[in-house]
Amino acid sequence: MFKNYFKIAWRNSIKSKSTFLINVFGLAIGITTCLLIALFVFHELSYDTFNKKADRIVRVVLNAKVNGEQIKEALVMAPVAKALKNELPEVNDATRLSTLLNPHIIYKNTAYRDSKIAYVDPNFFDVFTLSIVEGNAKTPLDQPNSVILTTKEVKKYFGNENAIGKVLRVENYDREFTVTAIMEGVPKNSHFHFDMFVSTVGYAPAENTSWMESEFFTYLLLQKGTNIEALEAKTPPMVEKYMGPQMQERMGMTFSEFSKNNTIGLLLQPLTDIHLKSDFSGASQLEQGGDITYIYIFSAIALFMLLIACINFMNLSTASASKRAKEIGIRKVLGSNKKQLRHQFLMESFITTLLATILAIATFVLVLPSFNTLSGIELDINHLFTPAVGISLFATVIVISFLAGGYPAFFLSSFKPIAALKSKFSGAGNSKGVRSGLVVFQFVISAGLILATLVVYQQMEFIQNKKLGYDKDQLLVLRESYLLGQNEAAFKNELLNDPRVAQVSQSAFVPAGDTDTNMSPIFVKDKLIRRMSVYNVDDQYIPTMKMELVSGRNFSREFGVDSTKVIINQQAAKILGFGDEVLGKEIRKGSDNGGEILTIVGVVKDFNFRSLHQKIEPLIMLNKPYGGLIVRTKTGDMSALIEKANSLWLGFNSTETFNYTILDDSYNQTYLKEHKMGTILMLFAILTIFVACLGLFGLVTYTAEQRFKEIGIRKVLGSSVVQIVGLLTKDFLKLIMISFLIAFPLGIYLMNKWLQDFAYRIEIKWWIVGLAALITTAVAFITIGIKSVKAASANPVKSLRTE
Repeated sequence: MFKNYFKIAWRNSIKSKSTFLINVFGLAIGITTCLLIALFVFHELSYDTFNKKADRIVRVVLNAKVNGEQIKEALVMAPVAKALKNELPEVNDATRLSTLLNPHIIYKNTAYRDSKIAYVDPNFFDVFTLSIVEGNAKTPLDQPNSVILTTKEVKKYFGNENAIGKVLRVENYDREFTVTAIMEGVPKNSHFHFDMFVSTVGYAPAENTSWMESEFFTYLLLQKGTNIEALEAKTPPMVEKYMGPQMQERMGMTFSEFSKNNTIGLLLQPLTDIHLKSDFSGASQLEQGGDITYIYIFSAIALFMLLIACINFMNLSTASASKRAKEIGIRKVLGSNKKQLRHQFLMESFITTLLATILAIATFVLVLPSFNTLSGIELDINHLFTPAVGISLFATVIVISFLAGGYPAFFLSSFKPIAALKSKFSGAGNSKGVRSGLVVFQFVISAGLILATLVVYQQMEFIQNKKLGYDKDQLLVLRESYLLGQNEAAFKNELLNDPRVAQVSQSAFVPAGDTDTNMSPIFVKDKLIRRMSVYNVDDQYIPTMKMELVSGRNFSREFGVDSTKVIINQQAAKILGFGDEVLGKEIRKGSDNGGEILTIVGVVKDFNFRSLHQKIEPLIMLNKPYGGLIVRTKTGDMSALIEKANSLWLGFNSTETFNYTILDDSYNQTYLKEHKMGTILMLFAILTIFVACLGLFGLVTYTAEQRFKEIGIRKVLGSSVVQIVGLLTKDFLKLIMISFLIAFPLGIYLMNKWLQDFAYRIEIKWWIVGLAALITTAVAFITIGIKSVKAASANPVKSLRTE
């Protein structure tokens, strides 16, 4: 019986080639999209799950609101780990991590600067599952200055030599590390990646007892079954116990007095939430994470894409029911029952779905490298060829076969034999209503995705062209020029002598890309105002960045060193509360009475020195420059100037590599995630409307065939091609207009939710909605029109010949 079902199903599929191909290609695109997105979602959700104790590990987060400043940071105070372990019985262990910035490593007179180093507690490898393959696997970090290297780093430094016991010197920190063990690399799906792990034993910051300075990423290993929320509720008394006395000593107020208008506490973040659910920025993020919002968006797209392909199948099957009415009537007269007919139609659905799945797998293999490039994520194709995925794919084929073929099977098998033989059967009107509803659903999704793509594009354009308070164009950033040592000044002067260079400033602080960060408490007359960002710059910084002073003066050598003077931004002036009398006022930078007294000499216009996801924060500038150089150029040929700078660098016989960035590129890199999201969204929007139009094309084809004689008669009676095209298209265009009434209000609501993540964002204006409607209508009309014009242009004699 099965063999018979299969033969008949295959013959029917070949007989209706156009419908069959539309279904196969539509389903193949839907399944390919699902495979890509499923692999992407699996990758994003797999972060940190390689740790055997992942379900018991949490990260401690500092959460506070102090004088209007919202603080949410993953960096917490050094003694927090010990205190939580000692006082909370639910905590089995606690471990810490701190980064070592820009290490300059020397081994056998060769310099290396590309290693990422972290200080970690000796028990770090007891909490995290990181495999040691050689050396001391039990206590590798028990001794001061002991270090664990990855196998890749061992190869880089030592080649084929035995690395255990070798010593690496960190020149710029004046430290020597002894290799005690070798580990495999940190897995790709980890929220941190380091090449070396150094022991905190003997590391002074690790012994810091202050609850007022955040320096460490702190992780807790909890007992099995611990309720995280209940444990978190136990931390406020501890914060008051340890922080209170230090607050009284350093700020002159009790914890109760502080808590009247401020809040401060600790949150516990599950390890597996870190990658997708961290809304921290700057130094509080070890690496840029993902976004759970995009997981929801792309998962919905995958589901909708597959549904649209299934809807095409259902629509075309039910629409072409009349063609098979006599077949069904004869089968029933000859003794076939409903069950057998359903099996027959489900077999046809299974064959279509199976072929579509095979085609989808082949397409997936071909497009995965391009998708990896587009998404910036290295998705592993080998995940597709695991038993679990194989079983899932087979289950998907079965589910889609029932989902896409179920309704047609029940609908077609319900025809009464006599009515079917006369091609008069009930349910046609109902099926037309169902088809209309499904067409509306398809174009709700398609129009909504087009609107979303346009909104993302407009927001990215807004970010690209927004006035930032500085000019990001034509800026060359040489962050490591300090490596030239005493030759840096000569290098700077050589650059200034080049006619293509306008200005040069020395600072490690740039408003986009890699930058130093510095936060400091600011006091006015011993009253804590709040923490503010601090930029260490020189007197050329403001003109080089083309910033605007709104009052006062810039730093100037005419006034001496100017090291006790400060320039603040407008937001800082507002928060400090000096009003229009800000110039000449004194503030204190530091956390105790021995802090630095500074005099305000200027106010710079607010500029965006963080992502546009955040509002402009208060900022102070000190004339204490250090770090690299920022070069304002006058040439469009940046590459020639870079070559000249590299040549100058080599002329000083530096053993260091010449490195540079272009600030405009760094700025764009800040929003790379959004750019990639917009590109992927646009791709999926195109694919979705393409699949929807495939189904629409099939339905129009069927409608034209059903009304073949009617079209011929109308042409004989004088109807024009335009009138007949209008006759065939008006019903479909009405459905598309109805879909807009659902798609656009819903799309506007959802995209406004997405835009709320930006402090500076566009408004969704009417023309964006109008453009989305125009694009959707145009694509649909072209799809309908192609077949309609062909049908309307046919020779009426052919359609009337049988009359």
